[in-house]
Amino acid sequence: MRTIFLGPPGAGKGTQAAAFVEHFNIPHISTGNMFREAIKAGTVIGLKAKKYKYAGSLVPDDLTIRIVQERLNHVDCASGFLLDGFPRNVAQASALDMILRSHEIKLDGVINFEVQEKKLLNRITGRRVCCHCGATYHQLFNPPAKEEICDKCGSELHQRPDDTLETAQNRIRIYNEQTEPLINYYRSQGLITGVQGDQKIDIVLQDILKAVGKVSEVS
Repeated sequence: MRTIFLGPPGAGKGTQAAAFVEHFNIPHISTGNMFREAIKAGTVIGLKAKKYKYAGSLVPDDLTIRIVQERLNHVDCASGFLLDGFPRNVAQASALDMILRSHEIKLDGVINFEVQEKKLLNRITGRRVCCHCGATYHQLFNPPAKEEICDKCGSELHQRPDDTLETAQNRIRIYNEQTEPLINYYRSQGLITGVQGDQKIDIVLQDILKAVGKVSEVS
């Protein structure tokens, strides 16, 4: 199973990705997570990406394509993968097509998460992440049992620098300008299926699995 999750920040891609990759036993390739890890580790790519991430801007295509290409070369991607946060524009999608052709593989489907902008902002600004294990919570929709403390490991929760209101608004604006054209790009290939992200988590997952199944049957 080789799939892309496409959708604006806060649409629920990360939450659904955890269940999706477990279902298919494939790696979750999140460019956001990879860049955050690179920033934390102080790598060359991380240092270059830091100034863009914390301003809510997209990391330049060359850096993003490089980090994804390196990840897809890992052996655990041989049987499939889920791409989350990549591609973010048509140029990256074209680069991905070339990478996949070099491996003689094709995408099985692209899931487009659809959520209203007001709800996206509520989701993003209320999100909290464990500073130790990376578990994700939400102040309204998925709060921890103890305020600002991770249920899993007991560490403190924090708000990511790119989850503030100002940064979130900028991220959504950039998404609307640069990423939405991907919908038509993948629609022309018969790969995209829209899923309403503003539903209960288990219902969204069911819709995703149904959508991927239909696309796979056609492919």
